[in-house]
Amino acid sequence: MQKDQVSTIFELLDTASIRLKKEQSISYIEALAEAGEAFFQVNDRNGLLKDLIEKADFASYDHEQIRKAFQFAVLKGQKDISHPNRQMTPDTIGLFVSYLVNKFLEGQKELVVFDPAAGTGNLLLAVLNNLTAETKCGFASEIDDVLIKIAWAQANLEEKEVELFHQDSLEPLLISPVDVTVCSLPVGYYPNDERAEDFELKAKEGHAFAHYLFIEQSLRYTKEGGFLFFIIPNDLFEGKESVQLKDFIKDHAYMNALIQLPVSMFKDKKHAKSLFVMQKKKEGLEAPKRMLFANLPSFSQKEAMVGVMRKLDQWFIEEKETKE
Repeated sequence: MQKDQVSTIFELLDTASIRLKKEQSISYIEALAEAGEAFFQVNDRNGLLKDLIEKADFASYDHEQIRKAFQFAVLKGQKDISHPNRQMTPDTIGLFVSYLVNKFLEGQKELVVFDPAAGTGNLLLAVLNNLTAETKCGFASEIDDVLIKIAWAQANLEEKEVELFHQDSLEPLLISPVDVTVCSLPVGYYPNDERAEDFELKAKEGHAFAHYLFIEQSLRYTKEGGFLFFIIPNDLFEGKESVQLKDFIKDHAYMNALIQLPVSMFKDKKHAKSLFVMQKKKEGLEAPKRMLFANLPSFSQKEAMVGVMRKLDQWFIEEKETKE
């Protein structure tokens, strides 16, 4: 039986990463970043990967298959050495975000997408690979040098027009406002109090919440009328601190949807997440007639998922009718 492309590509990435890891005494993730660079540049600096590079034919591989193969390799690397800031957006979530982006921006022929916490680029590339827009490109920002190197290799091997910035994403960015922002919010405290002073959502005392600042930063770099798709912790809008966040969002955006992801996806219910969609305010733009709320069943429960998708489709139909 002929191997599928994902298996073929993963085997190439995995074999290359294992060789580089052993030779250089580095982690699997670091080796994967180097392997991705070598395959794109067709450049084997130390002679370890010559046979693999000659065997690979990335130009003939489907872009989604390349992304999925990288995802499997990254997941293997996470088992190799756990790192709290190197968690990747699961494939099913990325594809569902892609579905929502296409629905909310249906009919728009050109789209520029931005991910301010891009990591390995999995979420951004899942969206770019599945957009129905004729022309699409992206921006990505990431502070982790290893992760952005993997994102760079993936974007090039998938022939995507993506400009990447290796920096603290809460510092000023050299990008023009975009049509769409997607982001799996980094949750925690932001240690740079001096920089946080530049944000409305700075803390009154102590460190600011990084996830609050990422929402504000994302709005800064999204066009008026543009959409923002966040993967958020379920308790984002709970607690006394959230009053400040709710007031800020009311001032700057319309809340469109809050969709709880399947709890079964998460090892601990406390870490369960939702998809939050909002639209940056614009003169003449009306708020949605009603906000969309939904709880997703397990993605493996096909009948239940069909029911939820019908509910979502009906919401889009009704919203479209109110604006015509």
